[in-house]
Amino acid sequence: MDFNLSEDHREFRKLLRTFVDKEIVPVAREWEQSGRYPTEIVKGMADMGLFGMTIPEEFGGIDLDPVSFALVFEEISRGWMGIAGILGSHSLSCRMLAMHGTDAQKQEYLPRLATGELRTGVGLTEPDAGTDLQGIRTTARLEGDHYVVSGAKMWITNARYANPLPVLVKTDPEASPRHTGMSILLIDSTSEGFTVTKDIAKLGYKGTESCEIVLDNVRVPKENLLGGVEGVGMKQALSALEWGRVNMAARSTGIAQRAYDEALSYANQRKAFGQAIGEFQSIQLQLASMATNLQAARLMAYWAADAVRRGRADVETGMAKIFCSEVALQASIDSMKVHGGYGYSTEFEVERLYRDSILMSIGEGTNDVLRTVVAKQLLRGDTVVR
Repeated sequence: MDFNLSEDHREFRKLLRTFVDKEIVPVAREWEQSGRYPTEIVKGMADMGLFGMTIPEEFGGIDLDPVSFALVFEEISRGWMGIAGILGSHSLSCRMLAMHGTDAQKQEYLPRLATGELRTGVGLTEPDAGTDLQGIRTTARLEGDHYVVSGAKMWITNARYANPLPVLVKTDPEASPRHTGMSILLIDSTSEGFTVTKDIAKLGYKGTESCEIVLDNVRVPKENLLGGVEGVGMKQALSALEWGRVNMAARSTGIAQRAYDEALSYANQRKAFGQAIGEFQSIQLQLASMATNLQAARLMAYWAADAVRRGRADVETGMAKIFCSEVALQASIDSMKVHGGYGYSTEFEVERLYRDSILMSIGEGTNDVLRTVVAKQLLRGDTVVR
């Protein structure tokens, strides 16, 4: 049993850390506060091939294994979690297309998505359907050689840059069970009737936009039906979300790492009553707990990623996402406590880490919902914990 990364993984992590420390860390706080879009960082990630990390090499991607995939999100989130979101939705969409697309769809889109020439996201959530995706109302009716799509989507990451955008729709609104009437269409964002109406103001998760999209009788060619088969859209989406939970577990680990780093550095620098505050036992106890939970979260994230490499891993990825996201939130709170009043200031990193950490327990399935997913599989005997 070896808990160490391979030499290739360590070299890849070193490359990522260098990029993050040079290109992201120095500008993250200023750009996040000003609302500046990270154009230069996006270009740097494209130059590294990261937009192709879930795309097979035959289409120009780098086809990372799940542990390397986790390393990307951990390291980038250590610098600025919002930047990881730009890659997150794109990579899930690309994986979905690589797994389920027709040969023509793969040839048409994947090579340009791999280089970052095209970027994409995932159009799942709606104003009245978040966790319950089967409750979506966006419909697509077939008229001749085109689907006519009507509805709205919410919280769409990369909405202003995604083209094409895979959108979950109901091709048969009367189907029972409901998921058998759901499909995914690859929609050209320049189509008439496709409108990005607004950027949604958020507490955190800045650097990338989250938008509302209105689809007003958008005509989509029939050949843009993902995989060419109706009624399997829910299965297609869920197959990609397994990697999404690895993504979120790794992002959470990156936030927790940065929170710990900031707390440790501050504890050594800040003096009170004639000594560094790190000499006080109460601070030492917080640092020790943060470090312990951080290491546990990291191992959990890598364990889940390796489980994905070996096959279907709903339980492992669910467990990792739950645990790591809660460690991230607690680490950010503990880091703020170590900083005292300065932790509440926007001049220090920890307040941003706190705001970003809250999303981790909500995105890619809320933690309470994931707990029920894990529990049901345990009760069925599908997974044995020992």
